[in-house]
Amino acid sequence: MAASIEQLLSSLSNLEDPIEGLRSLKTAALTLPLSTLTERLPAIRLDAVFRLMASQNREQVDLCVAILERFLQALEPIYIAQNYKEDLQRGLYHPDDSVKLLAISQAGRIVECSEAITEILNNLELLKQIIMCIGGDKIAVAKEAIKSLSKIARTTVGLDVLFGSNLLASLKAVSAFSDVVRYRVYELMVEISSVSAESLNFCANSGILSQLLDELTGDDVLARVACTEMVTALAATLHGRQYLAQEGLIDRISNMILGADSDSFSGLYLPGLVKFFGNLAVLDSPQQICEHYPAFLRKVFEMVEGHETSMIGVAVDTLGILGSTVEGKQVLQKTGTRFNNVFKRIGHHARNAPTELRVRSLDSISSLLFLPEDHHTEDLLAMSESWFVCLSNQPMDLFRSIATQPFPELHCAGLKVFTAIANQPWAQKLMIESPGFIEYIVDRTVDPDKDSKDAKFDLVKALVKSKTIAEVFGNQHYLRLRAYLREGAYYVKAISTVAVEGAE
Repeated sequence: MAASIEQLLSSLSNLEDPIEGLRSLKTAALTLPLSTLTERLPAIRLDAVFRLMASQNREQVDLCVAILERFLQALEPIYIAQNYKEDLQRGLYHPDDSVKLLAISQAGRIVECSEAITEILNNLELLKQIIMCIGGDKIAVAKEAIKSLSKIARTTVGLDVLFGSNLLASLKAVSAFSDVVRYRVYELMVEISSVSAESLNFCANSGILSQLLDELTGDDVLARVACTEMVTALAATLHGRQYLAQEGLIDRISNMILGADSDSFSGLYLPGLVKFFGNLAVLDSPQQICEHYPAFLRKVFEMVEGHETSMIGVAVDTLGILGSTVEGKQVLQKTGTRFNNVFKRIGHHARNAPTELRVRSLDSISSLLFLPEDHHTEDLLAMSESWFVCLSNQPMDLFRSIATQPFPELHCAGLKVFTAIANQPWAQKLMIESPGFIEYIVDRTVDPDKDSKDAKFDLVKALVKSKTIAEVFGNQHYLRLRAYLREGAYYVKAISTVAVEGAE
């Protein structure tokens, strides 16, 4: 079979119509195991396939791309760089996007290889063409170009080449193509900046990051929406947050939230700003962020109590994130009855909202009520209990009714609330006092699908792992739960049959 590949390759140069030969070569390439190709390919030249790929015939191009994808996959990046670098560079000028994708993806493989990366870094023309691909019409090509350039920037040498040569001018030139392309360049800058403080310094000194921050707080509402997500990604790293603070951006975003009420278009960008602060609070300190930027928490509370479903969803999610840490719960508790009213409103959404918002509300409730066992202080347990009982007149009945819904997403979200409070003694007492609750927990027949069975199993596991469960539930119920855990989520009790003489 290997010899036939060599014959097929050598015959391509002599064929008047190479389509049939390419079809046969593709079949042979896909038939052979990759390990066999890896052994044989270094002795085989692929120049004929690269040459035939420079065609206007769509089928011929597609066949060449498929063959080269298979063959190059079997070759080491250093070998590709030394033997086919020029062919890949020509591919970047091809009008067909599939050829550009092939060339960029292989360049990405090369720059990930420490032995081969210099072959790319020393070729500024190739790098410039990859940058130009960011401005292409095909989003897949642009994304692949961003990915490859991000890989190049993971080394100091790569950063020097991208930002210390005329390539920076190429980046700025391509960003001027259109608004969409400019946002792609911003995306590249954020990806590079996220790697290290050093890489962020390169991006900051380029002036492109400053341009991104200016657009976020500028007058163009749509630009604010696009840039908010990128700045949120930049804030995911400590050095990124420090940079944003130094640039005064966090204060500026807080002021934007304050001024949102007077901006009729704030509904477009406000959710992104709220998410930004929510993530910031969890990554840094909920107390510090909420104390320094009180406008954030006030706005979240207002959004929960508002009437716009999309805003409510974002606010509910944000409170779930904020309250996922003990410190975040304590920050909310300090607001007193204000948060109790807001939490009661989340309970209302869990009962009455459209399904998606009901599930998001239930997930937020679960996050807010969960307490790690090593934080079971008297104050925190009392706080959690007070929040639970303010959700509804009969919160146990409420969540049990949701957990018995025939809709899997609601069924699982209801069970998740019980799982969140399963390790807390006050909740265990409510469970044991709720008629039929234990029977419901150990009844596998009420869980309609795999996700529901898994959610029920998680609840049982959380109960059994609790240090207080045996004391609160009593030995008999505790042993039933342990038996359920031992049998697993999908256990089916065998039904024995007795044959009766004369029965049909």
